[in-house]
Amino acid sequence: MFKFFPSIHKKNFSQKGFTLIELLIVVAILAILLIVTLVALRPAERLADARDARRGVDVNQFLTGIHECVIDGDTDLTTCLVTHTVGDVYEIVASGTTTGCDDVCTSVTSDTHCLALDNTLSDYFIELPADPGGVATGHTEYTVQVYSNGMTVIEACSAENNTIKVSR
Repeated sequence: MFKFFPSIHKKNFSQKGFTLIELLIVVAILAILLIVTLVALRPAERLADARDARRGVDVNQFLTGIHECVIDGDTDLTTCLVTHTVGDVYEIVASGTTTGCDDVCTSVTSDTHCLALDNTLSDYFIELPADPGGVATGHTEYTVQVYSNGMTVIEACSAENNTIKVSR
């Protein structure tokens, strides 16, 4: 008998490798493990925690900058906070921003309670810290309030998980 196609009739079972089904099962298992891991890590919460941590640093920077201004100038808060009314809540803004201060920071006393501190605190900041969640031009989304006893309170308006407030 003639064998025209000898290799077709021979089956070689000694070849090593994976079948398509085996590869698909492994990929499916890896995908399930990835999804379970992502759900367990809760990335949205971790990102919110990171932004809140940044806000905590920022409120401390503002408070330290204001108090350094008072100490360096051997003066009181009225010099460093320019024009403010005791007890009122102001959004800390850059120069030129005069309205819209109660849009995001709802605790701000009124729309025009904007306190421009970029020039006053220029010795302590290259630029004013701004909320890590993104802000409108000129705004920081941080507030300042001074009480009659001299206590200064800085608060983050857009805190996601907890209230972020510092006072001295």
